[in-house]
Amino acid sequence: MKAKATLKQIAKELGVSVSTVSKALNDSPEISEQTKVKIKEYAKLKNYKPNVIGLNLKNRKTKTIGVIIPNILNSFFAKVFSGIEKVADKKGYNVITCISNESLEKEIHTLEMLSNGTIDGFILSVSQEAQNLEEYSHFSEIINDGTPIVMFDRIADGVQCDKVVVDDFDSALNSTQHLISLGCKNIALISSVDNLSVGKLRADGYLKALKNNNIPVNEKIILRTNSEDDMKSRIEALFDHKIDGIFALDENDSVAALRVSLKKGFNVPEDISIIGFADGILASRRLSPSLTTVSQHGIEIGEVAAKRLISRLEESEEETSDYETIVIKTKLKERESTRKSK
Repeated sequence: MKAKATLKQIAKELGVSVSTVSKALNDSPEISEQTKVKIKEYAKLKNYKPNVIGLNLKNRKTKTIGVIIPNILNSFFAKVFSGIEKVADKKGYNVITCISNESLEKEIHTLEMLSNGTIDGFILSVSQEAQNLEEYSHFSEIINDGTPIVMFDRIADGVQCDKVVVDDFDSALNSTQHLISLGCKNIALISSVDNLSVGKLRADGYLKALKNNNIPVNEKIILRTNSEDDMKSRIEALFDHKIDGIFALDENDSVAALRVSLKKGFNVPEDISIIGFADGILASRRLSPSLTTVSQHGIEIGEVAAKRLISRLEESEEETSDYETIVIKTKLKERESTRKSK
């Protein structure tokens, strides 16, 4: 059996836009007879069958939002999804959730599969592999074909769409400054997300805080890597050097920092104060001492992203608004892993 062709494939093969192919197949007077015949014959040759759901997509919405998250085990993404679903349900929209598992190929496949008339728009966080390769053309293609995207947390700067982020740089700067204000002079940095946009911004904030306070950068107490496994294999070496504070850039980094500190015989927070980016129950309630964290407000990010997408879906062509980057402010939640402010 022949594989069914898509509008996008036909457009690519014939060197025309998806819109031109769609209009030709629907006998639009905007398209010349010669072009119509050419496209219809090629579509028949390639076994093209119209997507019934998508035929009248401009007039009949599916009232469904596609959500693509990179990792189902990350509590932050679970909270974002909770926020998305809350708003979607209130507005009468259904939600289809897919997981990219940090894979570029799966991300592309999911976008193509769902954008063929199944959903009205996407809310997503970019996969690790896409950020590593800086490959974002698949997002632009979907947007250019008329399906709106709202990115959150991990974003692609070069893609023109709505975005919802937290103030990663400023919150990292302020968190490091908080450790300095507590008297910490040798603050280690632990990051297993250095290949992600958020990881880079947070590391830059840490470095800026050191610079602002004339504290020399000590590369021996800075651990920047791209994987949790590599972080865990190298973290203990940090404690061979004198450290009195730790800033961790991800929940897994934060938990590892606390556990290894205790394993090495340090008292937390008397000997070492620790702050980490974390939003989960593990960091706040199940560890002893409990972790001081930078709360990313995952639920609020999901709610804002869903409201922005639905607003764009329901606006008329005449009132199309400019793309926005909405910044959600984080909050430092002081718990037991940092000394009390003097």
